[in-house]
Amino acid sequence: MGIKTTVTKKQLPKKYQKYNLIETKDGISDSVYLLDDIYVLKLFENQTEQQILSEEILLKDLKDLLVPKVVDILKIEDKYTIIYTQIDGISIKNTDLDHIKQIGYFLKELHNKTYNMNSININLFEKERLKELIINSKNKIFLDYFNSIKIELKNDGLIHGDIFPDNVKFRSNILSGVYDFSEACEGDFLFDLAVVAVSWCFDKEMLNNSKLDILLNSYGLDIDKVDFIEYMRYAILYYAVTRYINNHNYKELIEKLEYILM
Repeated sequence: MGIKTTVTKKQLPKKYQKYNLIETKDGISDSVYLLDDIYVLKLFENQTEQQILSEEILLKDLKDLLVPKVVDILKIEDKYTIIYTQIDGISIKNTDLDHIKQIGYFLKELHNKTYNMNSININLFEKERLKELIINSKNKIFLDYFNSIKIELKNDGLIHGDIFPDNVKFRSNILSGVYDFSEACEGDFLFDLAVVAVSWCFDKEMLNNSKLDILLNSYGLDIDKVDFIEYMRYAILYYAVTRYINNHNYKELIEKLEYILM
């Protein structure tokens, strides 16, 4: 994680040169800078113009939600770059019941907005793609887990797919925004909710059932926990596989997967 392409003040339009350009480690495949506490600059390594414009349209469609706004699109080093408004607040590592209730409400609002919405992005989370990643990884344990998960993913509309706590900010413990919609794509709303469950409702490797109940209730989902845990297993496996492929820590996710199999 971190900066892939270095950006200097001189490369920015003059109206942004008055701000301090601060490197972050937020980018996994792209380069992310802060312009003081006013804007976020994200330089995309591989996005096409069509994908950039698609994200701008999406964030405009979601303007009534707590999401960033696109204030500028430019090219630096011949790579597309978006400047967003910066969301005030901090990311919470140890989420409590109130944080989870708020993110549940937010996700329901998001899905109400994006129901049946289309995207030009690849459907990152579909089963055939995950199976291909697992086969290419040559990790038999992943394949065994994959074959044991019994769900059929639907295409409900557009999902975020990555609402981990580090993509959310709170100010004075009140939700102030959710960001990083660059890879939002079509998918299953229950998978989107399961990603939140696996990243917000565990205490280390142990599932906290009180947190999970709050999440499901605030989202307004009436589902048997046993059925929902299948979606959680799939979400954990997806992120374990992608972390493994990218040489990131995946073992904590496997510990969660093994815990909910008990």
